[in-house]
Amino acid sequence: MTESELSDDWEPVEIDTTVAHSARVYDYWLGGKDNFPADRELAEQIIAAVPNMRAMARANRDFLAKAVSHLVTEGGIRQFLDVGTGIPTAGNTFEVAQALAPESRVLYVDNDPIVLAHARAMISSHPAGRTSFILGDLRKPADILGHPAFGKIIDRDQPVGLLLIAVLMLFKDAEDPWAMVRALIDALPSGSYVALTHPSGDFAPEEVAIAVRAAEHAHVTLTPRSRAEVARFLDGLELVEPGVVPVLGWGEVPDGVDVDSAYYYGAVARKP
Repeated sequence: MTESELSDDWEPVEIDTTVAHSARVYDYWLGGKDNFPADRELAEQIIAAVPNMRAMARANRDFLAKAVSHLVTEGGIRQFLDVGTGIPTAGNTFEVAQALAPESRVLYVDNDPIVLAHARAMISSHPAGRTSFILGDLRKPADILGHPAFGKIIDRDQPVGLLLIAVLMLFKDAEDPWAMVRALIDALPSGSYVALTHPSGDFAPEEVAIAVRAAEHAHVTLTPRSRAEVARFLDGLELVEPGVVPVLGWGEVPDGVDVDSAYYYGAVARKP
């Protein structure tokens, strides 16, 4: 298939632009235009607390590219489940994967209708590969796994690259996001990988605490977690070196880079 596709049951949904949404806030930090006043207000409030927030957003995108490249070249992965993909921008999963292996397939999942609306317009596929998009929520992993598009894109008998980039902080501990992730991992075959990033208060507790309060005021959940709490998402998996580290410290680190300047952890792990 030469073009991207939306799941057959997708229908336009009314978008509430008066309330900030994490995907659109992130889009603003990356310099995108698919955001609204409520998103920009929250984004700027967080920048006021964490001045290098834009650089952190770019660090997450850079990690995505490095992780996907590793999974394709070193892990032999040819199919990806990208949950919480966000609004399309440069360096999307399909672009990175298909540049290295044109036959790669990508299923994008997000719970924001505006993400899928823009995905329809902005993301295609190499003729040898395939991309698809579904509305889905990590809170309901069974719905993601049982969606008709999952079976069309993902071969359940072949290893999968599960991507959870800057999405797990949107869930409170009481929601047990560890169980959500475990449900997806348990459904994937041996040889699959998980790549994730997660903000943490370990690096600058006071700055992050102010950002959390700003998000709460805008009715957006922002849950930073410690390194141990982030590592817990990968319990039972084989960590790829260097393990759970500052996101800027994963992969090749250019000279002069302060790896602690982006308050996120990043990690890649393999399912035995």
